[in-house]
Amino acid sequence: MDFPGMKKSVAISNCDPMGVDYSRFPSPCYVLEEEKLRANLALIRKVQDEAGIEIILAFKAFSMWKAFPIVREYLGGATGSSLHEARLCFEEMKTRAHMYAPVYFQDEFNELMTYASHITFNSLNQYQLFKDRLKQAPHPISAGIRVNPEFSDVKTDLYNPASPFSRLGMTEEHFKDGLPDGIEGLHFHTLCESDSYALENVLDNLEKRFGHLLPSIKWVNMGGGHLMTREGYDTHHLIDLLKRFKKKHNLHVILEPGSAIAWQTGNLYCTVIDIVENHGIKTAILDVSFTAHMPDTLEMPYRPVITGASDPQMGLPTYRLGGTSCLAGDFHSEYSFKEPLKIGDPLILEDMIHYTMVKTTTFNGVKHPAIGTWTRDHRAEVFREFTYEDFKHRLS
Repeated sequence: MDFPGMKKSVAISNCDPMGVDYSRFPSPCYVLEEEKLRANLALIRKVQDEAGIEIILAFKAFSMWKAFPIVREYLGGATGSSLHEARLCFEEMKTRAHMYAPVYFQDEFNELMTYASHITFNSLNQYQLFKDRLKQAPHPISAGIRVNPEFSDVKTDLYNPASPFSRLGMTEEHFKDGLPDGIEGLHFHTLCESDSYALENVLDNLEKRFGHLLPSIKWVNMGGGHLMTREGYDTHHLIDLLKRFKKKHNLHVILEPGSAIAWQTGNLYCTVIDIVENHGIKTAILDVSFTAHMPDTLEMPYRPVITGASDPQMGLPTYRLGGTSCLAGDFHSEYSFKEPLKIGDPLILEDMIHYTMVKTTTFNGVKHPAIGTWTRDHRAEVFREFTYEDFKHRLS
């Protein structure tokens, strides 16, 4: 798993969308590019195989289940954090899920167990509450506990679970007497779009604080945040690091990246609907909403990359970009374009697949973007278009 909203912006697009015929998709539409997804998955499988570990898909970042048949060609598992994600894993990834959630619910737990292969508990209290039920599961389930190594390279507090007061995982003070009977694994998650050298620092802290527990367990789940598909990531160092840790402790190692799998695999296609000018500032109103369809651009915040656009430049046509909802802050500050924008112009907002589709809403009843794929044989497949019924039935 990765932390949402940590996509980085650049001044000028470096993404080459050539080859995708966006005119064959409805506007607005999230468009996944199959070739780019496969390229990421091939690299991730190479790391998995060479390091001798297990890498699984994190649904919290990417749960476009129409793409799961492709994912299954490269990776064998997935991780979820709710009953619904566990069921989706069982039905569409065709495997039982590695589960972690801050809390589990008594009225859901029996059903959740039917979809799970591993269940990691956030606290010793939660484990004690459910440990007897695990013995009644219809198949063996491996239990784990989440720990907090109290180290992270994440600078944004909203996405940093490694503070000493975090509610996510337990600190070393709780394990002076070891682990309770039945716990077979440790889970930690402190990274976000990080490199392998940050992971190395986390592992140093894990061994310092929890090293006395490692001889008594079978597996370590190192969570997400390992952005191994980003250009410049040192995969050789990652492989060597994982091999050394695995050999030293004789443990099964699991990684569960989210962003790395869908990193730069697709865009959000949209259209300029109107242009409003007040006090010399022009705003291009789009048929998408930042708050409803790209919430991390406001929550993080981060500045989306737009194909063919740049940061404001003197002498170039410059516009704010406005969303379609009534929220006053549903906009992003100025971008410059080579030519003036016109009503009806298409825009491509880049890298809008991971941690974007999974967080959308129908706030204000705005039209939800369609979901589609540009296949490797150059076909446009539209999997889903949303209607009034989708909006209505989220309410009552």
